[in-house]
Amino acid sequence: MIDHIGLAVGDIARSRDFYDAALAPLGMRLLVTIDPAQTASGGSALGYGPEGDPLFWIGDQERVGEGNHIAFRAPSHAVVDAFHAAALAAGGRDHGGPGLRPQYGPDYYAAFVLDPDGHNIEAVCRPGPPSPG
Repeated sequence: MIDHIGLAVGDIARSRDFYDAALAPLGMRLLVTIDPAQTASGGSALGYGPEGDPLFWIGDQERVGEGNHIAFRAPSHAVVDAFHAAALAAGGRDHGGPGLRPQYGPDYYAAFVLDPDGHNIEAVCRPGPPSPG
């Protein structure tokens, strides 16, 4: 199951105006705003979704195209670990080994790989409500 998707955007204000309008008919609204002071990259991020579930993210901390991101929900830490190992064995490149990511939430356990085309693919296990990743 997909946990969340993120896209890099070139102009966060322009994209916010677009997604505020475009996603409203789908029952999605801006739920989380992360400003540059809150990130290691110095970029902004906006999380959209139905109440309590920011499942679509846009951000200006990476280059358009290279910042595309998809996260798959995993049922356990062991499955996140297995995902990372299998992806590396299949030719993926490490983009953040398995471990806790407290900047995304106290129980956010994830691993990141770059697929053969450079897309950022994540597996995440977390018992609490969704967070960015």
